[in-house]
Amino acid sequence: MTNWLSADVTFDGIRIHYYRTGGDKPPLILNHGATDDGLCWTPTARALEADYDVIMPDARGHGLSDDTDGPANSEQRARDLAGFVRALGLTKPIVGGHSMGGSTTLYFAALYPDVPSRIILEDPGLRSQTTDADRTAWTERMAKMRENMNRMRAMTREQLIALCREQSPTWAEEELGPWADAKLRVRPSMGFATPQPTSLTWQQALARVTCPALLVTSDVALGGIVTPEAAAEARAIKPDLRVAHIAGAGHNIRRERFAEFLAAVRSFLAE
Repeated sequence: MTNWLSADVTFDGIRIHYYRTGGDKPPLILNHGATDDGLCWTPTARALEADYDVIMPDARGHGLSDDTDGPANSEQRARDLAGFVRALGLTKPIVGGHSMGGSTTLYFAALYPDVPSRIILEDPGLRSQTTDADRTAWTERMAKMRENMNRMRAMTREQLIALCREQSPTWAEEELGPWADAKLRVRPSMGFATPQPTSLTWQQALARVTCPALLVTSDVALGGIVTPEAAAEARAIKPDLRVAHIAGAGHNIRRERFAEFLAAVRSFLAE
């Protein structure tokens, strides 16, 4: 982090910490995934800060932001994001997000369609939670994530960096430190518990999005969430949706295929 602002903003009874590259440029908000935090966007922010004022908030229960009273769903985080945008006085920001942050971005654009100028969704959680089987699968995933989170919180930063290097050998070295720091800062209360249903399905949310949108997908066999079927369904719902499939990447698309991810984002933003 070089000459970036590190600050807090308080609204609706919650304090959100954020990092900002600054400058008189179009604002670009980047929302991190579960157990990550704002600085996990560092390589992306460095690549884009010459052209954009990149803003990286820590979601509630993550990083240096306030803890959460209980599990928060995508709609709650979207409301947090709306308050964050108002508190900073941002006008028509570009908004992007990865995984949990991608779902936050989707629901933000659905609930506040006049606010974002365009959105970027990096392998968001386009999963159904409508049936008992869906909810059971979700609960099992959350239990595994909670177990991993608790295990990593007991490790040192150096141990975490070594673990990440071993498990993700294709990641750039500059990704490892922010990833490890985030794992030590995330609070157990952030939500790996019972399913927190939203009032809108992801399909209903996407149908409400009016701004240009980019969906970045990867290989399900390598850990990607968004299946080809889900991407096709998304295109049917929003015909102007731009879909960029990056082969050879799993869930952490930008960390595994950074050049390809950045090229897709730059192309979309240049339209």
